[in-house]
Amino acid sequence: MTGSAGHGSTTDGLSPAELAATPQRHRDLARGALLRTDDLLAGYLPGVNILQRCNFFLRAGEIVGIIGPNGAGKSTLLKAMFGLIPVRGGTVSLRDTDVTSAKAHTLVTLGMGYVPQTNNVFSSLTIEENMQMGVYLRPRTFTTRFDSVCALFPLLGQRRKTKAGALSGGERQMVAMGRALMMQPSVLLLDEPSAGLSPMFADEVFVRCKKINAAGVSIVMVEQNARRCLQICDRGYVLDQGRNAYTDTGAVLIKDPKVIELYLGTLSGHSAG
Repeated sequence: MTGSAGHGSTTDGLSPAELAATPQRHRDLARGALLRTDDLLAGYLPGVNILQRCNFFLRAGEIVGIIGPNGAGKSTLLKAMFGLIPVRGGTVSLRDTDVTSAKAHTLVTLGMGYVPQTNNVFSSLTIEENMQMGVYLRPRTFTTRFDSVCALFPLLGQRRKTKAGALSGGERQMVAMGRALMMQPSVLLLDEPSAGLSPMFADEVFVRCKKINAAGVSIVMVEQNARRCLQICDRGYVLDQGRNAYTDTGAVLIKDPKVIELYLGTLSGHSAG
């Protein structure tokens, strides 16, 4: 995508956020990244690609947000990175190792966790049993890891014998995130963590994300609550039609007039200042 020349634009007509999203600039910026995708082509149905040569990277210690219109490929990107849908072109790399189309359990052992938007807890199991499922590959670490997760989510320890199905939406999201953290990942992929939650619980999720990040976990977050996402993330990507159209710091994107106009119309009232 190209932008009109003017304030903040480069000599070739691209704004800095658009320029950083070009394949050439991506290759320069993504060197040494913890997690990256290069020219990713992926989709659910044969011959139908949702991701159209999508480029992305996450540095160690970052929170990176992915926003954009419905159908842009945000959740598809997470699923492709976690080996859940067919990748037909391009690569996914973790610590410079090609993990394209690796099985989910392999990625978990390599330090990647994933929290889907829906069906992300075992409703018939207790909180404690959900956490045990989180370390089924390393059951001997349960006690130590559960104590660490409860330091981030005290509710999980306080209600460890409660069935997950009896919890509120916000509480279930804590269980899902906590279970993903049981394997002590270095990268956590979150798909719409605030979806369907009350404003209070949604804000609590974002607060917890910051604490998880401070504990040493790098986070990739797909979010419809674009304004709140950009407020807490180090960098953001705006996806459009399966490609990254803009990328910059969250603070820059949230105030970028073109990003607001094209993708974040509901933020226009917050663009000043």
